[in-house]
Amino acid sequence: MQKFFLTTLFLILCFSLTAQYYIRGEVKDEKNQPLQNVKIYLHSNRLLYFSGNTGGFGILTSKFFDSLTFNADGYEPKSISVKADTYQEINLKMLFPNTNLQKQTLISISGSTSNYNTQNLFGNESYSLLVENNFITADKFPATTFSVRADKASYTNIRRFINQKSTVPIDAVRIEEMLNYFNLNYKEPAENKTFNIESQLTSCPWNNDHQLLFINVSAKKLNFENVAPGNFVFLIDVSGSMDLPNRLPLLKASFQSLVKNLRDKDTISIVTYGGSVGIWLPPTSGAEKQKIIKAIEELDAAGDTPGEAGLRAAYKLAKSSFIKGGNNRIILATDGDFNVGQTTEKELEELITKERQSGIYLTCLGVGMGNYKDSKIEALAKRGNGNFAYLDDIKEGEKILVKELMQTLYTVANDVTMNIQFNPDMVKEYRLIGYDNKKNVITDPASTLEGGEIGSANGITAMFEIVPKENNLLEEDPFSKDSIAAIKLNFRLPDDSSQNSYEYTCTNNYKDFQKINNDLKFATSLTMFGLLLKGSKYASSASWNDVEKIAKASVNADDYLQNEFITIVENAKKIYLKKGKRKSKY
Repeated sequence: MQKFFLTTLFLILCFSLTAQYYIRGEVKDEKNQPLQNVKIYLHSNRLLYFSGNTGGFGILTSKFFDSLTFNADGYEPKSISVKADTYQEINLKMLFPNTNLQKQTLISISGSTSNYNTQNLFGNESYSLLVENNFITADKFPATTFSVRADKASYTNIRRFINQKSTVPIDAVRIEEMLNYFNLNYKEPAENKTFNIESQLTSCPWNNDHQLLFINVSAKKLNFENVAPGNFVFLIDVSGSMDLPNRLPLLKASFQSLVKNLRDKDTISIVTYGGSVGIWLPPTSGAEKQKIIKAIEELDAAGDTPGEAGLRAAYKLAKSSFIKGGNNRIILATDGDFNVGQTTEKELEELITKERQSGIYLTCLGVGMGNYKDSKIEALAKRGNGNFAYLDDIKEGEKILVKELMQTLYTVANDVTMNIQFNPDMVKEYRLIGYDNKKNVITDPASTLEGGEIGSANGITAMFEIVPKENNLLEEDPFSKDSIAAIKLNFRLPDDSSQNSYEYTCTNNYKDFQKINNDLKFATSLTMFGLLLKGSKYASSASWNDVEKIAKASVNADDYLQNEFITIVENAKKIYLKKGKRKSKY
């Protein structure tokens, strides 16, 4: 009998140690609307989870009694004790509108920064003040983290300035977006993998004592016919400032091209703002293409620009036609010149921060010149779980919305960040090229890093300039003898509350610059071009001839856009040398 009792007690103890419980529930706001992407911290295992697109969550735990903390931008945090057999219904309270508790978001985190730029206006156009990343000592700060995004707007905006025979505003130059534009060195991930990562170490053309480390991140490719149906709300600026050929007419043609390529199972709506805000086209099946195209064709520009009211109306409509498990997305098309209601970047960011919890993505398309507000559109895209492109002509509209439809509108991963741990026995100093932070974010001690959204088949190229150190590894060093750095790519899958990671080791696979592949050489010419436009102190020995020479030697003869870049470089060279300067003076 005693033996039986002891055996039973042992089994009960074993079960209690290995039992798995499932905490389920949902998160909503005060109006009982679902909140997506709410951060859920499980205290027992110190892990972070997220609510899904309907606000629901399910978390495995070994404890019957546990505790959770809920955090969402724009809402008061909430901590509760829970029992595994009770369904949790959580309501988060919105912060008071007049209480400024929103955190600024960084695009990269490193040990220090360089001097600030001092201006951000070019005529009546506005750009965010950027701080160029500095060299970091690997012994002191071996790790850096940055947000991985697929935005491409900077390149086409630069092209627009050069084609107009104008110098380029320094803060309009975002080198990471220039690289993203060309989808260089894309390698499709293995089956059932979300990402593929490759790296290459080579010499630095503008500094013989330095090296370049390329990191290529390739996202998986989705099958267009098999992806979930889309709920697309076109939010189109039809205010008076859009009444020019390169604004509303360009957008009309671009959207009409997009509609022709959507499927019958997709739903399209149109909200317009200009003088007033209204639903121009209620939710309509993609099967009714001619009806949608006709509605777009009938758009006219007039009135002021109530952008804030337009955004609110678009989110309300997107929620009313929300497709569970679908691609719910607002596509905002504007010159960014909001002049009625909430108009500042800060006010608009706060608005989008509250709305993004609904599980609706925001893609931003910028157009126009003279009064183009790059800073506002960029802020909206980065806060709204979305991406950002600039359309300077109809070919670009077709590239973004037709040729690259899947890259632009279909997400494979959210909240993507990359952490890189450099080996201080191999690397003396390093500098992340591009991914420069805004000045006001740098100076805010409460700033946090916010990950990016990556679409289907996007190829991201990141570059570090490295001051190498003689290899002197110890046996107990955690790095292998061939390691330059260790990478951890963090991300979340759409409609998934858990965080995933992909780990990769950058080996010492050094090759002379002349021996690396042409895509990486072309990426180098793009980077040098951006550094020259910025007047960067880190490329003082680079020249326009160097950029031109590397681009011509590496260009893909069959790629129209790469060949066009050579023409852009030639024209920029004439503009800047004629003016006797390497950077814009505002």
